[in-house]
Amino acid sequence: MNCYCCSTLPYSQCCEPLHSGLALPKSAEALMRSRYCAYVLKNAEYILDTYSKLEQAHHSVEDISAFADSCKFLRLEIVDSSHNVVEFKAFYCVGHTVGILHERSNFELEGERWKYKDGELFSHPEMKLSRNDPCPCKSGKKFKQCHLKS
Repeated sequence: MNCYCCSTLPYSQCCEPLHSGLALPKSAEALMRSRYCAYVLKNAEYILDTYSKLEQAHHSVEDISAFADSCKFLRLEIVDSSHNVVEFKAFYCVGHTVGILHERSNFELEGERWKYKDGELFSHPEMKLSRNDPCPCKSGKKFKQCHLKS
């Protein structure tokens, strides 16, 4: 199975070494992908740890966990990526409603470690899905056979 960050690598060779502390992200995009994967896995400690020092003061493990628990993450799409900026769309669902978290995120190096600094959010309307619609995770299955049942 490919990693939850939608790379072509298995989790064990992609985000797991970053989550376990055995490796550091080599780029802003790698950090962003690992943060998305951490939301999928509800690893709030990793997410908090990867905020910049200034940004960490505005978040808590409890708040991050509450957000991660509030929805099911479906897939990640990288829109654009440069040295320290990553634009992405994270697709998620709450019940029969699908939302898109579209953000242009800024990252910075703190010492040797990439950290999330801040980002600009873009507005997207939520979409209501019926049971027989194609699942937005792009599995090829109907919504009722994929993420609606999980």
